[in-house]
Amino acid sequence: MAQLETLALQISDGILTITFIRESALNALNDQTFNELKSTFEEALDNKEISGIILTGVGEKAFVAGADITELAKMTEVNGRNFAEKGQEIFEMIEGSAKPVIAAVNGFALGGGCELAMACHMRIATANAKFGQPEVNLGVIPGYGGTQRLTQLIGKGKALELMLTGDMIGADDALSLGLVNYKVDTKTEMISKAEEILKKIQTKAPLAVGMVIDCVKAVHTSGENGYQTEANSFSRCCGTEDFQEGTSAFLEKRKPNFKGE
Repeated sequence: MAQLETLALQISDGILTITFIRESALNALNDQTFNELKSTFEEALDNKEISGIILTGVGEKAFVAGADITELAKMTEVNGRNFAEKGQEIFEMIEGSAKPVIAAVNGFALGGGCELAMACHMRIATANAKFGQPEVNLGVIPGYGGTQRLTQLIGKGKALELMLTGDMIGADDALSLGLVNYKVDTKTEMISKAEEILKKIQTKAPLAVGMVIDCVKAVHTSGENGYQTEANSFSRCCGTEDFQEGTSAFLEKRKPNFKGE
């Protein structure tokens, strides 16, 4: 994959780990990072050797501390919409990925960083993780989908409280609210847990995995009937070679060999 300046990439056992490496800026999202993240995901989604993706931040202090304030401060009403829509487009691509994406959150996940983590399919946090949408402290609101995804994940009342006060919450509260799937003590444990989950998913039928993600996304897609999406996807599964392999393997009491076909 391409050499990048704000991201470090590593592929092992079919898992792509994307690490944000702007440590001096607490891995804040600037325009270059967005461009590199978009191109990396586009390439990863087309790469048949990659079955799952982990996002994490370099160091112990931050996953992604938010949008780069030096760029944010230059926004006007004219270009603010483009700024928000660009981030939304990239996060939508992550959320819609047919390959599972896990946010491994170490340290701060604030503003755009929290929005990025929420766009991933699952989240694992270290004990020192901090989540929040503090945009009101800057006279602005979440712009990359935070008002929608936070509400979906933890409910209207608590989401409003966090966004209106700008308060941060720790890993324990994030776990109890359902914002994260697991809390672990160290960064090493966090990456290991993410890899464990993705390796388990690797043993399942790839097309079915992607369709589950698509159907779950349909729950919150305006104008889409999620039940119909589910029925359509179930029907498509029945026409795949993986379906024939999976059912045959079950009846023959052996492990299936899925090919994503």
